[in-house]
Amino acid sequence: MRKIYYLKTCDTCKKIIQSLPKTDDFLFQDIKEEPITVKQLEEIHVLAGSYEILFSKRAKLYKEMGLKDENLSESDFKRYILEHYTFLNRPVIVIDKTIFIGNSPKTVQAAIDFLTNE
Repeated sequence: MRKIYYLKTCDTCKKIIQSLPKTDDFLFQDIKEEPITVKQLEEIHVLAGSYEILFSKRAKLYKEMGLKDENLSESDFKRYILEHYTFLNRPVIVIDKTIFIGNSPKTVQAAIDFLTNE
């Protein structure tokens, strides 16, 4: 599977996607227009190893809802990601059995390197 979960209204996501080589065979899912399903989230969880890694603690709602002051469990992270797209750390780039999560320069470069060296 080659898929990118992103927001088409997010300039950072668009910039990252444009920087990637060889994306012609990727499926793109705008998680605002087509929310991530339980099955999809569980599939990327297997690759990521944790829901917390997939969860964005930089989301405005994280602070607004007071979640930063709570001790969230893995099931809480999963529930919040399914409840609102803003909680998914984006973009999530899945290349077969490899996953790249978020927009840190290190993660983006790793995805570029991976695609370049395939």
